[in-house]
Amino acid sequence: MSTPVGIVLVSHSAELAAGLRLLVEQIGSDTVPVVTAAGTDDGRIGTSYDLVRNAIKDADRGAGVLVLPDLGSSVLTTRTVLDDHPRADVVIVDAPFVEGAVAAVVAAASGADLQSVTNSVEEARHVRKL
Repeated sequence: MSTPVGIVLVSHSAELAAGLRLLVEQIGSDTVPVVTAAGTDDGRIGTSYDLVRNAIKDADRGAGVLVLPDLGSSVLTTRTVLDDHPRADVVIVDAPFVEGAVAAVVAAASGADLQSVTNSVEEARHVRKL
């Protein structure tokens, strides 16, 4: 199997991100690197530039990294990291946090490339529940 796209879940809450990581690891595959960057450096609710930057490094296996933020400052923090350290193989995607993470891991586990994983995550925005 080829090297999978890495997934980074950026959240204000370490507990929220950890729970989502557990969910997608059960749905997807243990071959897909799913890394969280959640909370502040001292464990409070919020976001951390250093945690996001390190999570991108940790998730990178050579096929690119998709970053999925939850809301607000997680988007701003991720954009700042990507502006400061631009890479063509790291993308931030605007999609629902849970549905986007599931779509990302399923696509990455199937061997999809970064663009295909990104497309799958973006499509999650339009999936109806009812």
